[in-house]
Amino acid sequence: MLLPINQTVQVNFNYQVTFTNGLFQVKNPLLKDTLHSSGDARQTRILCVIDEGLLQHNPGLIAEINQYFDSQASIFPVRDPFIVPGGEGVKNDIKYVNSIQEMVHQYGIDRHSFILAIGGGAVLDMAGYAAAVSHRGVRLIRIPTTVLSQNDSAVGVKNGVNAYGKKNFLGSFAPPYAVLNDFDFLTTLSDRDWRSGMSEAVKVALLKDPAFFCFLEENAEKLKNRDMPAMQQLIYRCAELHLNHISTSGDPFEAGTSRPLDFGHWSAHKLEQLSDYKIRHGEAVAIGLALDATYAYHTNLLEKDEWDRILNLLRNMGFTLFIPELALDLDEPGKQASIIEGLNEFREHLGGQLTIMLLEGIGKGFETHSMDEGKILQSIRTLKEF
Repeated sequence: MLLPINQTVQVNFNYQVTFTNGLFQVKNPLLKDTLHSSGDARQTRILCVIDEGLLQHNPGLIAEINQYFDSQASIFPVRDPFIVPGGEGVKNDIKYVNSIQEMVHQYGIDRHSFILAIGGGAVLDMAGYAAAVSHRGVRLIRIPTTVLSQNDSAVGVKNGVNAYGKKNFLGSFAPPYAVLNDFDFLTTLSDRDWRSGMSEAVKVALLKDPAFFCFLEENAEKLKNRDMPAMQQLIYRCAELHLNHISTSGDPFEAGTSRPLDFGHWSAHKLEQLSDYKIRHGEAVAIGLALDATYAYHTNLLEKDEWDRILNLLRNMGFTLFIPELALDLDEPGKQASIIEGLNEFREHLGGQLTIMLLEGIGKGFETHSMDEGKILQSIRTLKEF
């Protein structure tokens, strides 16, 4: 009998998340230095993918990018930037992934070339998935342009698109080559998009850092009113906490059934779908955080004063904590798609065993494998009346 051959493979991934202003100004060396950081002396081939919504607020961006590339003889863009729709719609139609793959083939983008994805989290997710499955992995540089993407989605290792009515059904775990955050892009965001990304900071503070939660409480008014120094601190600390979790959790590619940083997301993902993606991901996360905090309060896990602090912070930041789609179970229980279905979909996404992160205090998360549907409905009623 032949004995099994056991093999352990260890792979180290290293990438930097950097912060700057004026990334595409000719005198800013960050992008050039990043593209050449591997020491490859050959001319660097790149394919740019740009969020159309970004261009609406930055009409001169393509000219600025072209001027930058024209000034760098060692950088060769293979074609004009590929413009794609921003928002969740770009993840709902596989044609955009297919188009990028066609360009990788047509223009000879190899594993030493780069895809530069410039835009919000949805565009980065889609372009990252296309990069990860082309040649089994083309180098990806993420250039996030929203609060949500700079502090959360762009700094991690996940990419994906939606399919079969489910969020991120198709995807990959593939670390980026680098993440370049340009704070100047935030100045052109709508108030809604400025606010939306702050919910992820509340999430990670609730799980990991009570002092950060206090900072958010103390600066809620400044953050709501677009104070840039306060926002830069929020983005930096939030990104730092996310990266620390990825590098130290022991399960960066989610091989197990636990996703601690998806606190509040089981309902958020379903709310996005039920609203036909009319609400932003960050807005749905804020509601999801409020729902799970209220559930923890109603099940005697969370003290009332801490529950009050959480909901008041979210409201002080400008979030709405109830939308009609949240109450479908109350209006016609079991008769239509509803939030409760989000639990089953989350269980499936995790691999069969439901694992939900809940709170027993600010900065104190714990995992449970079941939730009481009656208490969920009670929590929804509480938010409706809050």
